[in-house]
Amino acid sequence: MTDSSLSSAAPAGGESPLDDLRWRGLLFDSTDPAELAQHFRSGPVTFYVGFDPTAPSLHIGNLLQVLTARRLQLAGHRPLLLVGGATGLIGDPNERGERTLNSPEVVASWVERIRTQLSPFVSYEGDNAARPVNNLDWTGEMSVAEFLRDVGKHFPVNRMLAREVVKARLESGISYTEFSYQLLQANDFFELHRRYGCTLQFGGSDQWGNITAGVDYVRRRGAGPVHAFVTPLVTKADGTKFGKTEGGAIWLDPTMTSPYAFYQFWVNSDDRDVAQYLRYFSFRSHSEIEELEKATAERPAARVAQRALAEELTALVHGEEEARQAVAASQALFGRGALDELAPETLRAALSEAGLVQLETLPPVAGLLRETGLVGSLNEARRAITEGGAYVNNERVTDVEATVPSEALLHGRFLVLRRGKRTFAGVELVPAR
Repeated sequence: MTDSSLSSAAPAGGESPLDDLRWRGLLFDSTDPAELAQHFRSGPVTFYVGFDPTAPSLHIGNLLQVLTARRLQLAGHRPLLLVGGATGLIGDPNERGERTLNSPEVVASWVERIRTQLSPFVSYEGDNAARPVNNLDWTGEMSVAEFLRDVGKHFPVNRMLAREVVKARLESGISYTEFSYQLLQANDFFELHRRYGCTLQFGGSDQWGNITAGVDYVRRRGAGPVHAFVTPLVTKADGTKFGKTEGGAIWLDPTMTSPYAFYQFWVNSDDRDVAQYLRYFSFRSHSEIEELEKATAERPAARVAQRALAEELTALVHGEEEARQAVAASQALFGRGALDELAPETLRAALSEAGLVQLETLPPVAGLLRETGLVGSLNEARRAITEGGAYVNNERVTDVEATVPSEALLHGRFLVLRRGKRTFAGVELVPAR
């Protein structure tokens, strides 16, 4: 990821960060709104948001929290970015609600990878410098007896049972590990308050029960007052899960999701979703976002908002050059740019998204169209060529017996085949085994 600067504009005209979050639809729920607003008015706030290392990378489901932390720091507040080396040992709930456990060595390696991923989004310098924290630093020191005595005694079981997520699981079964997770998260808030003066926690709305348990726990320990808010879960209008594609999650790590695939995810956003995504994720001004919303309503086919958001977020997560390459690739693949100007890794990533076939030898163009699945048979391939609808590296092929010379290979190994205006696939020439 890029070492992106924190030059993005803070809320304009002295606007409170809460006003900005509210306009963007990011304040789903909070502790007492009047007290929270007064707390922000009283001076810089030290806040925390947590990420459990349950995979080697964050994904775009986490991006909303990462960028909300960035917004608050831009407004003058101090972030504590917690990567849960202790809670990560418990794992992430699977579809049945229980947690998949990973070894301490794996979790420790993921902690370091995620801390590195988070660093470009905040500044570690200045009066409100961000600080990385790890809950293993305090949880790992506690014995079971100490945890039950010092933490567990402050949690009435009747309140824990009343939580919606617990009530929903009582009949089907819930493990003690899952049941007691809220104690660990609540203790994190207390420790961060004690060690660093943290007075605010935020997270996704699915964490509301755990977060409010932490607010209550800090109060029971005689500390505080402390505050909290949660952002909404990001949803898609078609009912599918945000950040999921046929290949799985959209990761922030470029080795797990290429910058081109990341860019394409946003470009392909549904018109019904893009206005919400702009407000949630973009650092553009309110007026700029409203103009893009208007453009979507008036000229949806142009996908102006999607392209603006895709370019902005790709630059923020992967860097300006990767964003430029992603834009160039999306244009070049459809004949609106030079294919030979694309970096080989960008070209390969783009072709992999469309369908990349590896061949040891190159058949004639008609055979290539069939091998890549752009046509179903050689007869169909010859018909596409005769009708003027076949292209190799954006050059129309008119001879049904045409072959591809080796010098036509991009970077010595790639070909881009296209049928018609919008259907393309790739070929990669590989050494014979």
